[in-house]
Amino acid sequence: MFAVEEINGDPDLLPNISLGFHLYNTYHSAEKTLESSLRWLSGLGQFIPNYSCWEQDKSVAVIGGVTSALFVQMGTLLDVYKFPQISYGPFDTILSDKVKFPSLYQMAPKDSSLHQGVVRLMVYFKWNWIGLIVSDDMRGEEFLWKIRREMEKNGVCTSFTEKVPVSERRHMESHENFMPRIITSPTKVIVIHGDTDSLMIMRYPQIPLFPIQKVWIATSHWDITMRQLFVEGYAFHGALTFSYLTSEIPGFKTFLNKVTPSKYPDDILLRGFWLSAFSCPHEPENPEHEICSPNASLETLPLWSFDMTMSGLSYTIYNTVYAVAWTLHEIVTRKSQKISMEDEDYLLPHPWQLHSSLKNTQFKNSAGNQVFVDENRSPEAQYAIMNYLLFSNDTDGLVKVGQFLPKAPFGQDFTICEDAILWGYWDSKVPRGVCSDSCGPGFRKTPLQGKAACCFDCSPCPEREISSWMDAEQCMKCPEDEYPNKQRDNCLPKLVTFLNLKEPLGMTLSFVAVSFSLVTVMVLCIFLKFQDIPIVKANNRTLSYTLLISLTFCFLCSLLFIGQPTPATCLLRQTIFAVVFTVAVSSILAKTIIVILAFKFIRPGSRIQMFIHSRVSNYVVLICSGIQVIFCGIWLGTHPPFPEADTSSEFGHIILRCNEGSALAFYCVLGYMGFLSLASFTVAFLARNLPDTFNEAKFITFSMLVFCSVWASFLLTYQSTKGKAMVIVEIFSIWASSAGLLGCIFIPKCYVILWKPDKNILKNTKNQWDSKGKFFSGARTNTSSFGIIGLKKNLH
Repeated sequence: MFAVEEINGDPDLLPNISLGFHLYNTYHSAEKTLESSLRWLSGLGQFIPNYSCWEQDKSVAVIGGVTSALFVQMGTLLDVYKFPQISYGPFDTILSDKVKFPSLYQMAPKDSSLHQGVVRLMVYFKWNWIGLIVSDDMRGEEFLWKIRREMEKNGVCTSFTEKVPVSERRHMESHENFMPRIITSPTKVIVIHGDTDSLMIMRYPQIPLFPIQKVWIATSHWDITMRQLFVEGYAFHGALTFSYLTSEIPGFKTFLNKVTPSKYPDDILLRGFWLSAFSCPHEPENPEHEICSPNASLETLPLWSFDMTMSGLSYTIYNTVYAVAWTLHEIVTRKSQKISMEDEDYLLPHPWQLHSSLKNTQFKNSAGNQVFVDENRSPEAQYAIMNYLLFSNDTDGLVKVGQFLPKAPFGQDFTICEDAILWGYWDSKVPRGVCSDSCGPGFRKTPLQGKAACCFDCSPCPEREISSWMDAEQCMKCPEDEYPNKQRDNCLPKLVTFLNLKEPLGMTLSFVAVSFSLVTVMVLCIFLKFQDIPIVKANNRTLSYTLLISLTFCFLCSLLFIGQPTPATCLLRQTIFAVVFTVAVSSILAKTIIVILAFKFIRPGSRIQMFIHSRVSNYVVLICSGIQVIFCGIWLGTHPPFPEADTSSEFGHIILRCNEGSALAFYCVLGYMGFLSLASFTVAFLARNLPDTFNEAKFITFSMLVFCSVWASFLLTYQSTKGKAMVIVEIFSIWASSAGLLGCIFIPKCYVILWKPDKNILKNTKNQWDSKGKFFSGARTNTSSFGIIGLKKNLH
């Protein structure tokens, strides 16, 4: 009505021609739509095929179709007569099929980005557990497919999906199953997509929606303000709706303020609305008083009764009327140049003649926006995000809280003012539309079997892993030089550590090593001072000196294990330790071999006497030690030890240690020492019962038993020890084995030398041989291994 009056008052648009219109109701029914179309074609209450009762009025186009379903019913009939049909309802891709609908035009902007705006709203408020309600038609299916795909891309899950039947009869049938599922669903956020007709069930629910606490997100085509029962509005308080972002049409509100039944007495629709909206009593017997408040203004009505703002559908109708007017203007202007104005019937085109010009029509409306009839040039819809509010004085309103502009640059396309939004009565904060609470830093999401991806448990990150963000899918390991904090939400730099000489432990170990070596040097000095007494001469003084010197170096080589590992110390520590220990064990082996040869296997004139010589024992030491040197040389030449940073042995620390290079070579070196130790133990064990005044066999046996026990324990402990403990275990093994040799072999002799000199006397006891040539002593108490000395003299 506003557009037609504005066009008729414009002298530059369709001069000398007045526009009019006929209004027919569809009653939200396909049958009624078809019936109204038939009445319009014939001009009578009853349709007469191919006959029109219109005498003067000449209709050229049809504007209609608030829903696609109704428009299809209307278009199927009108297309037979080639009437241009212009739809102002929501854009539907199905109606773009020009084969099925050759006479149909859609004026509404395209909604191809609506689903993206709705999902952007979900992501902004961190909602990921959403209920969907759509109309059970092709538009609903298309929207459902698009929004599900967009939700999946953004990590949003669907709690439930309900399809609303579009027929009025099935509306009533669905109440039983449809509404209870919505009410009982734990989902806090529900998206509604459809048009006013298809979602009639949401406007007139038989089950009250007031008790449920939901956040409703309505799309542009469901008018959330249209409800007959005002009490149902409380359930939708705080809802967010996507409405077309349109420019204000100048003069429209002024026009509405002047609308009254007296101004349009023939408008029965306005009269009926006025009676209902202003609560006028219906008095058919007194028609003069039927219209009460004749000078009232529509502006005083609440939003749920009448919205003074031009809606998206109304804006499209306004542009549609102008599109028809501009098309007629072009055709009439073109014809008027050929004939005189008197031939009015010729000037007015037939309906089928509008098609060629209508599809190319474009113009700027009074709001300054460019309008196209061609669907291919139709713009993408822009949306205002409105917040529906119910106030305490029983009024309602829509407040703009944001907008979505699909074609704008990212970051400017979606804007929202969170502080301007009022939510439901139950909470002033943003509702939590999630299936599971977010997992904080230090935790990861654990999917629940049979549930959607948005439903999960929170599990702590495994040891040595962290998550420093919310809702982590997986925890990540810290770099090698870092470790997780206690909360497992951050990585901290590891402390570099080693057996430091400056630390108390390192200083203590160094002090003990030096102390042991000094004790060994003291024993050596005692032996050098008393080198001519029998107990020192017994069993080869040179071997004793060699053994003491090697033990001194054994204690000192443990210092190589203290301090920061370097390439030099890593190469030397194991090899020097192996060689000096081999020298010590070889010296003991040489001692025991000489004793057992001298006492058990030597007969007068025997060739074995040639082996009882000081050089033979030296050869034993050199050969055994040389073999160990060869092993160490092969080790250093193939896979030498090297310094490395051990990041895994001790939590929170990087341990600098020496890598042995080749574990096989390391254990071969130890194995060789073990072989020599077992050989020494065996030989000493065989000589344990020989004349014992100065016999060392028992002491050597016991020392080798200690030695073997220490290194057997070392091998077992070394395998299960990590970090600095490995080094400490090896140092203690060196000390224990060295101290065992020193204590068992030399301490008893020092005791005799220093405190029991009376036992250190050589008595002239004649060595005798039995009839079998074996040596025996008449007095075991004063005959000893010192007999070797006398034997040596006789040999010389």
